Amino acid sequence: MASEIQTRVLRKITLRIVPFIMLLYFVAFIDRVNIGFASLTMNRDVGLSPTVYGFGAGIFFWGYFLFEVPSNIILHRIGARIWIARVMITWGLVSAAMAFVQGPTSFYILRFLLGVAEAGFFPGIILYLSYWFPARQRAAVTALFMAAAPLSTVLGSPISGALLEMDGLLGIKGWQWLFVLEALPAVLLGFVVLGFLTDRPEKAKWLSDPERRWLVETMNVETTSKAASASHSIWRGLADPRVLALSLIYFGTSAGLYTLGVWAPQIIKQFGLSSLQVGFLNALPATAAVIAMILWARHSDRTGERTWHVVWACLIAALGLAYAGLAAGVIAVLVALTLVNIGISSAKPPLWSMPTLFLSGPAAAAGIATINSIGNLGGFAGLAMIGWIKDQTGSFVGGLYFVAGLLVLSAVLTLLLSRAKTAPIEPVPQSR
Repeated sequence: MASEIQTRVLRKITLRIVPFIMLLYFVAFIDRVNIGFASLTMNRDVGLSPTVYGFGAGIFFWGYFLFEVPSNIILHRIGARIWIARVMITWGLVSAAMAFVQGPTSFYILRFLLGVAEAGFFPGIILYLSYWFPARQRAAVTALFMAAAPLSTVLGSPISGALLEMDGLLGIKGWQWLFVLEALPAVLLGFVVLGFLTDRPEKAKWLSDPERRWLVETMNVETTSKAASASHSIWRGLADPRVLALSLIYFGTSAGLYTLGVWAPQIIKQFGLSSLQVGFLNALPATAAVIAMILWARHSDRTGERTWHVVWACLIAALGLAYAGLAAGVIAVLVALTLVNIGISSAKPPLWSMPTLFLSGPAAAAGIATINSIGNLGGFAGLAMIGWIKDQTGSFVGGLYFVAGLLVLSAVLTLLLSRAKTAPIEPVPQSR
């Protein structure tokens, strides 16, 4: 009977929550990285050098860094429904405003404001999942949610490439159409969130009384079982050395992820392809990544192992970046980008299953936000360095090697963390 209700409840909450938050992240990620396609024509139109473009693309993460922790704490206190709706509406409006970029200054300001507006969304969803799903199911569920990032590349790349072909329609540039039209779903979905999202299991009227009672009791038991060793206060969540370690690990994976999102279109474009061709080709590596990350996360859950699932994924991504630096043709570049996509995407679900093994309550809100905010600065470091090195050398090679080195460092830090006495990376009990 217990296994029957468990299966039924997990199926219900998965079908109710996961597809919807995937849609939200899908839209968020498109708005975060569609600058990669816009840059194919925007940089020339408004006079952005590779250095300026890389710095401006990366300054988004400073807005994230400064406002991530307070945003996640607010979400924990007032509920995901209201706060996620606020996040989506404001980021949609700022993303649409990117159509009015006139030069470096306005580019910097709007990218920073986009980071401020979106701060709290990703860690907020990670925290939200910890309210609904037991730890042993969390990596697989997180993988489904995070699959929206490569899916946004799979579907968003051809769309972005096509929107660029609207150049001149009604006297508007193609990259301006791209920003406005791709921002609209965020604003509209923000209002949908208000009516659809449920803050906590206790408020889930779409579950029967026995189902709701089982879920609430299960999550309470899990919280109580780690009460003796888990950090609960906000300050303990911020100061926990394991949080800093995971932040640095995430730093390298973020550098790799946003190298793909922001620079991959230009890397492919250098072989003389049209924007539409770049859009379709850029979707291919991400397609492989969606499949790989779900299978990898399921294997991590089934075996209860986290450390090596992060380590091997980071090393595969680093290998792909190094190979991309040597690739001399479109096919070779696509193979390299496929390795990077698979590695980056596969590392994240097991990595994000770790914080809630040793943090709960306000500490989880603060700790997860800290990991994401510090870690996402890797996006700034990777994007800015690639742009600067491209200006200095005329090539992407040095920048790609730099990001590959950050991913190797992430792999090493994961191993060191697993061997520390306070390591959170312990086997997760397998489902019976």
